[in-house]
Amino acid sequence: MRLQDMYETAFRAGIKADPRGEDRIKSLLDRVRKEYDGLAEDKRWEFDAERLTNPFADTRILVGTPDTEVKTVLVGIDMEVGELLLADALRRQGRTVDLLLAHHPEGRALARIDEVMGVQADIWRDFGVSIAYGDAILSERMAEIMRAVHPRNNERAIAAARLLGFPFMCCHTPADNSVQAFLTEKCGELDTEGTVDELVDFLKTIPEYREGVIHGMGPTIFEGNGSRRTGKIMVDMTGGTSGPVDSIAKLAAAGVGTILGMHMGEDHRKKAKEEKISVVIAGHASSDSLGMNLIIDEYERQGVEVIACSGFTRVSRV
Repeated sequence: MRLQDMYETAFRAGIKADPRGEDRIKSLLDRVRKEYDGLAEDKRWEFDAERLTNPFADTRILVGTPDTEVKTVLVGIDMEVGELLLADALRRQGRTVDLLLAHHPEGRALARIDEVMGVQADIWRDFGVSIAYGDAILSERMAEIMRAVHPRNNERAIAAARLLGFPFMCCHTPADNSVQAFLTEKCGELDTEGTVDELVDFLKTIPEYREGVIHGMGPTIFEGNGSRRTGKIMVDMTGGTSGPVDSIAKLAAAGVGTILGMHMGEDHRKKAKEEKISVVIAGHASSDSLGMNLIIDEYERQGVEVIACSGFTRVSRV
């Protein structure tokens, strides 16, 4: 596959799986087009033209030309300098590595991760939380994330990829959207009278989560107990990073009984405890692997060979 085709495959999969729906994504892209058209000519150099077609700021070709032919891709949850040196060592041993593909963003894709967080308000709206409230508290959290990321040295891995001669791409929200859609559909088939233990057992039937169990990072009850009924399950797998703690109370008031996430900080867990919401954490690397696999399957159909590293577990559904 050409690198550009792999990139477009990724963000189009993200659009298809996005909780907002394709019509809302189209409206978002239309607003971006109007923003661009309204810019003075001497300001357009600052505008990221990828935003006109790709709504996910955390998914980009970071190094390399779009016409690069890719036959073998090294895929990792994280691709930092250590993974780049691993790729170089593989190359020295005679292994072909045409592309480095990270799940977590680097470079400018990490610097703008706050821009993908807005989808969380749309997920909450589907559970009865007003969109006005969601937008308001998320704007504060997005600004907090922007300030946290801004001083980081985001270009370390990018510079290393250029020096070593590796094309480099990251795919974050499209993969998270994919696992969000996958688990939302599966959880929709579960009985809300079922228990939290039964939800955990269901997760363990999914290959990526079974692998997580083997490595000691399988689905785990972070809050509540296994005998509780789940009630309404909210899957929380996308949106860039964790939302504001205050959203937990609103979700409880809206009737959410269980949050199924890939990770959760202590402040969020304590708030869930206070609000009597059960929390099941499926596992971070396992969830990221599932989301990436759902996209990488299309690469495999096109004949691309996948080498897994850095916490990524390849499970083919081709």
